[in-house]
Amino acid sequence: MANLALGLPTMGTMENSDLLKELRIDRGGTQARSRRLPWILLGVIALLALAGGVWFALAGSPALPVHTAVAQPMATAGTNASVLDATGYVTARREATVSAQITGTLTEVLIEEGERVEAGQVLGRVEDTAQRAALAQAQAQLQAAQASLVQFQAQLAQSRRDLQRNEDMVGRKLVSQQAVEQARTLVDTGAAQLQAQQRQVELAQAGVQSAQVQLGYCTVRAPFSGVVIAKAAQVGEIVSPFSAGGGFTRTGIGTIVDMDSLEVEVDVNEAYINRVQPNQPVDSVLNAYPDWKIPSHVIAIIPTADRSKATVKVRIGLNVKDGRVLPDMGVRVSFLDDDKPAAHVQQQPRGVLVPATALRKDGDKDIVFVLKEQKAQRRAVTLGGSVGQSRQVQAGVSAGETVIVDAPDELKDGAAVTPAKP
Repeated sequence: MANLALGLPTMGTMENSDLLKELRIDRGGTQARSRRLPWILLGVIALLALAGGVWFALAGSPALPVHTAVAQPMATAGTNASVLDATGYVTARREATVSAQITGTLTEVLIEEGERVEAGQVLGRVEDTAQRAALAQAQAQLQAAQASLVQFQAQLAQSRRDLQRNEDMVGRKLVSQQAVEQARTLVDTGAAQLQAQQRQVELAQAGVQSAQVQLGYCTVRAPFSGVVIAKAAQVGEIVSPFSAGGGFTRTGIGTIVDMDSLEVEVDVNEAYINRVQPNQPVDSVLNAYPDWKIPSHVIAIIPTADRSKATVKVRIGLNVKDGRVLPDMGVRVSFLDDDKPAAHVQQQPRGVLVPATALRKDGDKDIVFVLKEQKAQRRAVTLGGSVGQSRQVQAGVSAGETVIVDAPDELKDGAAVTPAKP
């Protein structure tokens, strides 16, 4: 009661006020936490960026696709050095357009381009009805002449027997001398007739042979072994050994080339013809196969000059027969010097050959990139001369190593690369 009177808080009142304080929101703490949140986010972003950089460094940049080539060893220096280069074409010494020897209509054509034929092989046939009829007539004339010959032989034999009897009887005075002379005249006449008939038989035999030849002209045969490079006529067309004009008559059914007779003809400037000698060794390179050197030799120097071109034609024989060599192919030839000392001849050239597109300039240095363990390795190199589309690398690259050709500008030493698919 005393406490109530004095106005002091009771126990129950104090407990309620403490509870109210506990329920009150502390706004100061919330504001502190909101100020720390941006810094936490920045820290997370920084950690993520750091992790990405580490991963990129470990994983490396993506491999760059590149084209490659293998460094080739230099071939042993040949027997000689080139003293003159020229260009020409492959030609055939034996090439023929084959035709029938008479004018007629084709009934068969038995060839196709690219086919190999042998000497004497039938290539086509011409209508031969008239020729067969002429042959039959000539054979009949021969048989008639042979029958007449038998008749004359019998008559002569009879005349000789009559003469023999008359000669026996004239000695016994049984026949007159005139009868003997008449019998002798009949023998001489029969002998002359028999000889004339023998000539008729020979004439008839010649007529049969002529008819057979004419019939043979209806069959077109290969004059030599070779390859058909052109088929010029079809069945039903008229062929003739003579040019009839008008475009209706063919002068041949096909063209054959003896591939074993192929050689090279080049025009050499007359100012340098003194560098060429018969049997001189030559390297021939077909335009179609620039990496293939064909051993060759000079066959002959044609003893005349072309005044319009100031050149002299030179025939070159190929020492190697190969199916890749075809008529009219372009050829580059190198006439070789046959007077080099033996020590120089056997000298082994240094370095390797790489494509010219593998070379790059880095300041005053020549460099290439070599593919090593899927990475580009920069190499400084020492260059030699040019060989076709390649360059001699005397130092810096070994035979068999893979070099990068047409390297992109962004390629650096140690960059990851992968060979591009062809």
